[in-house]
Order: sequence, then structure tokens, then C-alpha cells
Amino acid sequence: MLRDGKEKCSVFSKVITAAICGIESRKISVEADVSDGMPGFSMVGFLASEVKEAQDRVRTALKNSGISIPAKRITINLAPGDVRKSGSGFDLPIAVAVLAALGYVPGEALAGVLFVGELSLSGRVNRVRGVLEMVDSAAGFGCHTCVVPEGNLREGSVIQGVRVLGAGSLEQVLCFLNGEDVLRKLPINIEEIRSGQTKEPDMDFAEIQGQTVLRRACEVAVAGMHNLLMVGPPGAGKTMTARRIPTILPQTSQEEALEISKIHSIAGLLPEEVGLMTRRPFRAPHHTVTPIALAGGGRTPRPGEVSLAHRGVLYLDELTEFQNSTLEILRQPLEEGRVSISRNTGSYLFPADFMLVASMNPCKCGYYPDRRRCTCSLREVKQYLDHVSQPLLDRIDICVEARPVRYSELTFPKRGESSASIRKRVTRVQNIQLERYRGTRFRFNSDLTLSAVKEYCPLGRKEQKLMEETFAKLELTARAYCKILKVARTIADLEGCGQIGLSHLGEAICYRSLDKKFWAKQL
Repeated sequence: MLRDGKEKCSVFSKVITAAICGIESRKISVEADVSDGMPGFSMVGFLASEVKEAQDRVRTALKNSGISIPAKRITINLAPGDVRKSGSGFDLPIAVAVLAALGYVPGEALAGVLFVGELSLSGRVNRVRGVLEMVDSAAGFGCHTCVVPEGNLREGSVIQGVRVLGAGSLEQVLCFLNGEDVLRKLPINIEEIRSGQTKEPDMDFAEIQGQTVLRRACEVAVAGMHNLLMVGPPGAGKTMTARRIPTILPQTSQEEALEISKIHSIAGLLPEEVGLMTRRPFRAPHHTVTPIALAGGGRTPRPGEVSLAHRGVLYLDELTEFQNSTLEILRQPLEEGRVSISRNTGSYLFPADFMLVASMNPCKCGYYPDRRRCTCSLREVKQYLDHVSQPLLDRIDICVEARPVRYSELTFPKRGESSASIRKRVTRVQNIQLERYRGTRFRFNSDLTLSAVKEYCPLGRKEQKLMEETFAKLELTARAYCKILKVARTIADLEGCGQIGLSHLGEAICYRSLDKKFWAKQL
């Protein structure tokens, strides 16, 4: 089927592909021009180094696929020129553009087709990042067909309304463009994929012995998507509890699953065998994580841990071991639900609407205030707690103490309440919130702004009196005051009450008792 280079070829050809900019894809036109003159292969169009290297991969892949390139001057332009192109996904569209310019494929076969893929030197088409987002945007680019690597076929086929074909080699693509039906198709049943998320996970809240207060705080936190901080000695079950929080989160909607999958696809973390991530993410970076790895960025900005935790949980174990500069980066995503990164190539917005769960010891040795075991001086305890700034603490809705588990609790034969049972209540409460905030930009109680708190969290006279006394006693900031009201609103929703009562406020205030100013008074 493959032929030697032709004496006459079309001078110019154009192929459609896409570039990932942040978490969005931009339409890129790959233009190829073949002309007489000094033989050469040049590429222009604001290219990153890995894109410039494509010329060597393309030339070698064409040769090893049995395609002879004549001694001509070949010029490749990737337009528009003001969009930086990075990644190796431009190899295949560049090769197709060259083939069309040399006359190996008819120009009309390229109309409405988007190509993306990396080429190996043998001519194999390797998988690339961000295919899910590119295919989802293809219709907006005027494309009805997407040719993607076979390794990306499953994720690409999740998108409906566009024909997605998987290419294993450059030779297959050439045959396809000449009218042969050689590329793979993969029918995807999204509902069948999503039904897999109904299977119960291996971990369960029923495995947690004792810790009644901690379990209750986790339920309240998840119900309103409030940020949670657990403080307690080593071995109290903080990490065990945190890793079971995803088991009580409601199931993802199709829109959320697609949103989560796109981010992981762009980050290159979507497994080949998984076309759609149906479970909410749980990210637990080590305390040595860098600010860029946490928030995202780099010369070519990519999603960080806060974006990979979007619509799920970001767990920071041993909070005081993280660098201060790393922790302070969390302020913007916790407030706005997104991360804004500016580079000389442009500004990028990454979604970061996650539930923060953190755990820490009360002191360096971990046993304060148990003076029988704690070896820290009061000054050392204060220095240890000061590692977490007050502005960051203000952005945490619920602070709860994880007490040491007693022997009687550990050996109690009856298991605790299961994750499935808790998840039913959480789902009911979140549905109440979704209905309450329908038509607004809010989804959960934790999203409310100051003005919205006044509208949706009104207090009676007795409740106002209690909050006035609490505000003075705990020296609350305005942000902490709003956090208490939002948590009380969630507790009221759990109890099925339309109005916030004294009991709801009292429980919400208890969840602020580990505020740093409170700690300072105890020291």
C-alpha cells in the first residue's frame, strides 16, 4: 500500500489538532509547505523544545514506515503563533500534514478530522496527555472525527457525538486516509462504567472503634463539604479516619466524573484501562511536597495536587511538617475553589474545589496535654502550634480532637455504623443544599459568602446572644464567625431543621475550640 515519494505533490496542506493550555484545549492548525530549494525540515510557531524535536521523530517514523521523503524544503507552521505548543502530541498531525503535502493522501480526507498522537521511531503511535479534553472540544473546532492513539481510545470514546478512532501506527493512519477501514472503534456505555462506583470500597467507617466525636465531626464536615482538622496523639486513628472519608462522600454525577477525568487526563494520570473516573479523588501528598507540586505550575503549567483533588478530598497528614510557604498557598483555593497561575505565556485557571482534611499532633512528641507522657515544654508546644498560621486556621471550618482509644472501645465486639449508612444521610443533606441554592452559584453550605450567610443562616434572639458571647470569648475573626454559622446550618440540615437552634450552634462552636487563640490561653 505504501508508495515511494511522488514527483508531483500538493504544495500546501493543513491538519487540525489541539493544544492543552491549562485545563482547556485550543485549536491548532498544522500547516505544511513543500517547495524546491535547499533540502531541509524546519518548524515554526512558538514551539517548546519537545515539539521542535518532532521533526526528527517524524522523519525517522516516515522512513521506517516505508515512506520516502524527496529532497525538498519542508516547512511546518503551527498556528496561531501566540499560543505556546508543548508536549509530544503534535507528532502525528505533523506527519499527516507532510504526507498530504507530498500527495500520499487526498486533501479532502483531512476535512473535519482532528489528529493527535506521539510517534515512536518505528512509526508506532503512542498515547499522550489530555485526549479527553481535546475530543470534548473537537466539535467546537468543526471536527466530526478524532484520530487518537490506541492507548487513549477508551478515554476518548467516553465523549458522545464525535467519532473517535484509535490508531496503532502511522501506516494504519495512511491506509485510513486512503479509504480503508483499519482504525479501531470502541463503543462505551457510560452508565455501565458509572454503575461500577456503586460497589462498596474495601475500607469502611465501621472499622473505626470508639471516636464517637470524631466520627460525628467527619459526617458533619462531609455533609456540608467543610474543611476538617483532626488533632490528637499518634495512634488515635486520624489517618485511618481520613482515608475512610471518601467512602461516605456521595456518588459523582456524570458531569463531575467527566470533570475529574479531564483533569487527570491532562496531568497524565488517567490509567489506560479507565475511560472515566467515577470515584471522587483522594489525594494525600507527602509533607515534602513543593509549592508548585501542590498548587500546580511549572514552565508549562500543569494541575497540582489541589486540582487533582477537585470534587474530592485533599488530605494533609502531619500538617505541621509541611513548609510554611507550601501551606500558605492553600489560601486562594480554599477561598475561591480555583488556582490562578500567571506566566509570560499567559494566565491559567485550574479548578480546585476540594474538601481539605488535615491531621496533626498537639505537640512535637505528640502527647500534650498528657503530662505523664508529654516531654515538651510549654514554649515548645506553642512553637509547634505556631507553625500553622491563624489565617489558614480561619479557613478550616471544623477542628476536632482525636482522643486516645481505650482498650474497652478497641475490643468492643459490636461494629460501628457502616459507611453506606452514613452516606445515605450525607447524600440526603447535600440534596437539600443543592435544592436550597438552586439558581445561585453555591452548591454547599461551605460555599456561602458573608452576604449569603446573613440570608441563609438567620439567628433568633437567643442564638444571637450566644454568638455574641462566643465571639468575644474566643476572639473570633469575621471569617471564623461565618464558619461557625455555616457549620451550624449543616448540623441543622442533618437534624432536618429549617432554623438554626441553640444545640446546632453549640455543636458548631465546639468545633472551633481548637482555634489557635484557644490553645494559647490553655498554655
